[in-house]
Amino acid sequence: MKIRIKFRKYGIMKFIGHLDIMRYFQKAMRRADIDICYSSGFSPHMIMSFASPLGVGLTSDGEYLDIEIGNEQSSASAVKRLNAVMAEGVEVLSFRRIPEEKASNAMSLVAAADYEVRFRDEKFLPDNLAEAWTAFYHQSAIPIVKKTKKGERELDLKPLIYQAECRPSSDGSCIFLRLSAGSADNIKPELVMEAFAAYAGFSIPGFALLIHRKELYADTGLEGAGRFVSLEDLGEEF
Repeated sequence: MKIRIKFRKYGIMKFIGHLDIMRYFQKAMRRADIDICYSSGFSPHMIMSFASPLGVGLTSDGEYLDIEIGNEQSSASAVKRLNAVMAEGVEVLSFRRIPEEKASNAMSLVAAADYEVRFRDEKFLPDNLAEAWTAFYHQSAIPIVKKTKKGERELDLKPLIYQAECRPSSDGSCIFLRLSAGSADNIKPELVMEAFAAYAGFSIPGFALLIHRKELYADTGLEGAGRFVSLEDLGEEF
């Protein structure tokens, strides 16, 4: 049975990198007595894959990993047992069966991600933040230079930002972003904020951004039509 687990990562655990999170969940599966399947061969390992590694220092309500299991009583039972062995900073939100017709692994499905960007100190921001953000986003093109492992390439961010707005918030300014994600064009919120700062004529101090990932989506539209569905909604409780 193929299973998709959704979890949140918060607090001090935001400083734990992806490889350590992988090891953490391997131990959690054993401690929670999840009947997880192993690969065959001389060095069997847990069949487990994560949707999209979260950068160090970011928090999230929408992290995913896929596993295969032999047997399980119910989604509720598995969530309860896993949370009983979780350290503070990680909470399992759902444990859902993936139907065969939707059984592609989460990593290959990711097409978009939602983020909220807040600021440790707003002194460096322009006074008219909302107006400046609206003008920035409504440009016909947002050209930037993106650094990759192979060097640098010019890129237009505009078609890769599916939604963006400056939202009112009780705890300070908040920029909401829905960005292209996955293996083809994985756009980080930091890159968008750097482009905005260059447009609005200010600089972002180090460690000034507080970035929270809200959700990851698959694109179920035809030929990239942009019909986004959360990875969680592709599964079902049992």
